[in-house]
Amino acid sequence: MALHCGLREWRKLKEDIQYFRFDVDEAGEDRRVDVFCCEALKSKGIQTSRTHIQRLIKEKKIKVAGIFTRPCHRLKKGDRIEIEYTARPSIRLIPQDIPLNIIYEDDDIIIVNKPSGMTVHPAVGNYEGTLVNALLFRYGGNLSRINPSRPGIVHRLDKDTSGVMVVAKNDRSHLSLVRQFSAHTVRRKYVAVVEGSVEFDEGVIDLPIGRDAKDFKKMKAGFFDNTRPAKTHYRTLKRSSNYSVLEVSPQTGRTHQLRVHLAHLGHPVLGDKKYARQKLDLRLMLHAKSIGFIHPGTDKFVEFDSELPKEFRTF
Repeated sequence: MALHCGLREWRKLKEDIQYFRFDVDEAGEDRRVDVFCCEALKSKGIQTSRTHIQRLIKEKKIKVAGIFTRPCHRLKKGDRIEIEYTARPSIRLIPQDIPLNIIYEDDDIIIVNKPSGMTVHPAVGNYEGTLVNALLFRYGGNLSRINPSRPGIVHRLDKDTSGVMVVAKNDRSHLSLVRQFSAHTVRRKYVAVVEGSVEFDEGVIDLPIGRDAKDFKKMKAGFFDNTRPAKTHYRTLKRSSNYSVLEVSPQTGRTHQLRVHLAHLGHPVLGDKKYARQKLDLRLMLHAKSIGFIHPGTDKFVEFDSELPKEFRTF
């Protein structure tokens, strides 16, 4: 897709604050302002995220036609956007002595069983207690540095999702695994306990996912602007009148994909504070049971399995 013409840097006053002015042309018309700003800044060499742009909008650092607006505001041809851009605060990575359940490791990879409640990597407002903090304490510099702010991290699990993850010890392994995730050849199986009795023994949910315009912390399934393709396979292992146990396999890797797809199906994951109807006092009943991929060092297919948490076994 063509971006937009009339992009030019306005001025730069300080090293940590940059001012930009963008004019919207036909290609940018009817686009969300947060999406437009993110892509426009990238065209100027600034790598940022929509989350950070949304934060700048809420802090009244971005104007559209001289007016402060909302992230979901739709642009018109001829709108002038003024941005007072401040970079995200740098995150200092702190090694912490946090116990880890290591399933397997060699010179190239680490297979870890992440507990529910542990965030994968530090971010603004959450600098400690993450998987990265624990990995740095245990492995020091023996982790990939493709992304220095997330050493070793190739993929993520939601904070409250438990289960198996692969971590890269070097850049070669990291790039190999990233290519496999991008090609959707990594085999992942999850176990989910969901609301209601699932009708079919197996099925496929093939529905795009995008950011919910009404709540930017949530995702939504459906056909609307700025969605990305998402496909989930499921198989019913057990069912009762009130609950079902599913084996779920994502073919793609969208944010909150399994939780959003299952909620759209009418069977949200138990304990899901974002997408479930019932606000039960349970942990998120979603566990990454296994992962399989081509080993970066041997070029042979390997698969690793994690034990179901006790909450699943005793539910």
